[in-house]
Amino acid sequence: MARFAILVVLAVLAFGDQFSLAQETVPQEKQNLDRKNRYEFNPRHDPNGLGKFYLGREIAHVMTHEGAGWLDRTEREKEENPKRLLELLKIRPDQVVVDFGAGSGYYTLRMAALVPKGKAVAVDIQPEMLAIIERKKKAEGLENIDLVRNTEEDPKLPPDSADLILLVDVYHELSLPFEVTRSLAKALKPGGRLVLVEFRLEDPEVPIKLVHKMSEKQVLRELREIPELEYVETLRELPWQHVIIHRRKAK
Repeated sequence: MARFAILVVLAVLAFGDQFSLAQETVPQEKQNLDRKNRYEFNPRHDPNGLGKFYLGREIAHVMTHEGAGWLDRTEREKEENPKRLLELLKIRPDQVVVDFGAGSGYYTLRMAALVPKGKAVAVDIQPEMLAIIERKKKAEGLENIDLVRNTEEDPKLPPDSADLILLVDVYHELSLPFEVTRSLAKALKPGGRLVLVEFRLEDPEVPIKLVHKMSEKQVLRELREIPELEYVETLRELPWQHVIIHRRKAK
């Protein structure tokens, strides 16, 4: 028996690293399997979409930095009423607010002005967009804006760090909506709000391509998959968009 015990110990010592490595890789393998089962692909799809589907919705192509001028168009004031949106969000001066998928910084700069004792964080996957925001930041002398480059899956935001995360016409373009939204939820402070602003699919009069619009029902369906979040309300005062608000549950 003693000899058997010694052999077992020697085996553990000899192969312990391999056992440990196998244990570490299992969660990643499971994560990859979950992702494979979560999304569907169809070669017959909208030309403005990826052919990749999540819970029945096709994911849209991302607008590149070449479309930055469209994001800053003067007509946006009438079409989206950004001033009213920010009023509805009731942002406090000391809060940390995140503009996720910030693009040209259209909302980043506006939110930064509302948080003189806090900060605005502009997150975008395209370095060209962040460069545009950096130029605007310097031109307006704003010191309370942080720039973050995210990846397809990782928002690159610290846990429990944000009071508000705002996604304006962005969520429908996320190639990994479940993974990204789950990470965004964890980046919120308990009680912090995740705000999705999307063009209304229910309204045929909204002149936006179909895959770049979302119904309220679909948004709620997808965010029910995120265990850290709970639905708060939907605001319907904007001309073309609905504002769908969730918050992080208390720990």
